[in-house]
Amino acid sequence: MLLSSALIGLREGLEAALVVSILVAFLVKTDKRASLRWVWAGVAAALALSVGFGTVITYTSTQMSFEQQEIFGGTMSLVAVAFVTWMIFWMRATARTIAAELRGKLSEALRLGPVAVVLMAFLAVGREGLETTVLFYANVEAAGQGTTQPLTGFLIGIGTAVVLGYLIYRGAITFNLGKFFKITGVLLIFVAAGILGYGLHDLQEGRVLPGLHTLAFDLSGPLPEDSWVGALLKGFFNYSAQTTVLQAVAWVLYVGLVLTLFLMPRKASTPAPAGEAPARQPVTVKEN
Repeated sequence: MLLSSALIGLREGLEAALVVSILVAFLVKTDKRASLRWVWAGVAAALALSVGFGTVITYTSTQMSFEQQEIFGGTMSLVAVAFVTWMIFWMRATARTIAAELRGKLSEALRLGPVAVVLMAFLAVGREGLETTVLFYANVEAAGQGTTQPLTGFLIGIGTAVVLGYLIYRGAITFNLGKFFKITGVLLIFVAAGILGYGLHDLQEGRVLPGLHTLAFDLSGPLPEDSWVGALLKGFFNYSAQTTVLQAVAWVLYVGLVLTLFLMPRKASTPAPAGEAPARQPVTVKEN
């Protein structure tokens, strides 16, 4: 679970870091540094909401019976899958325009006043925070008790994202964000498929779905989960040595459908007028 948690932390953390960088860079460029405090207030409120939400769902699950915990965990896993699926397609569609959209929203918020700026920053970062909380919770549940790998991987991913976000803002590094989000999107599809399988298994154990003892395969002998290969597969793909038919079918259908749609070529954009350079994928948010 170290690798998948690190990927979640890196992807979600970098999205949030880029959002904050764009907002800060816009205020610096337009000489409205006095409003930075309102942006940071919104960011802090969003982080507090995310931590609070994570605390609530963790505490809630510990007060339940076994079957209730399985149902709750399975439901949260399905919510996490829905979040990550929506997120990768949203970023695929808006990566080229997100900076302009955020600047436009911030300009309007500045016109309305400090409260609007706080709210705008809160909403922009809060969505990423809630997505991250649900994904992290689902990954921790899949890892089981007694391991710190999900937390370790998540902190590594978040820390790397913060550093990359800062370096991009300062102009110290540039890279193709479109390719980055495409590659991480593909990897997250496989992570989400694993979370989907685990969530369905939880619902089967909670007696919401049938087929708990109808196995598609049992590899606990040749490829146990505690072997190095099994641990690697479980850490990234949420591999289960004993996989039910429902889990296997759902995994194949999800990966087959979502991966195909995600990699499907997008419609060509409208050609730029003669003499005008075509739009490029933004690779930096630094404003001079």
